[in-house]
Amino acid sequence: MKKVGIVMGSDSDLPIVQKAVDTLKSLGVPYEVHIYSAHRTPKEAGEFSQNAEKNGFGVIIAVAGMAAHLAGAVAANTTLPVIGIPCKSNTLDGVDALLSTVQMPSGIPVATVAINGGVNAALLSCQILALSEPELAQKLKDKRQKDAQIVLEKDAKVMEQLN
Repeated sequence: MKKVGIVMGSDSDLPIVQKAVDTLKSLGVPYEVHIYSAHRTPKEAGEFSQNAEKNGFGVIIAVAGMAAHLAGAVAANTTLPVIGIPCKSNTLDGVDALLSTVQMPSGIPVATVAINGGVNAALLSCQILALSEPELAQKLKDKRQKDAQIVLEKDAKVMEQLN
């Protein structure tokens, strides 16, 4: 199975990355995590992106806040799918990062999940990889069924308490 590459602009993004890592681990998906800044280490970010496919990656998640140029910088250097996670900041609550991540120019797409959306970025990565991995596709279906069952159990409990 191909790996998911996770790059974050700063170690301050670790709590969001941890949610993505936990999700990938739960589904048995291999991954590799790095800190590369679009501004402070552009050479390393570019080299990682340019070599990602030959290094066994199938999808890249890019995590950054504020100017959030990392996802675009990564996407500019690979044709692999790139998923951006905009991170919440103290100044604009992550809206700045969201707009930076989602407003890519034509020709350089970046899929974007919610602000601090580590779990969904990991799940979207898995959905992409599952197109050629039937076992992973089944794990995703099983997870959806389990998640639905949890909601139905909560519904039954609320109905019992309140109706």
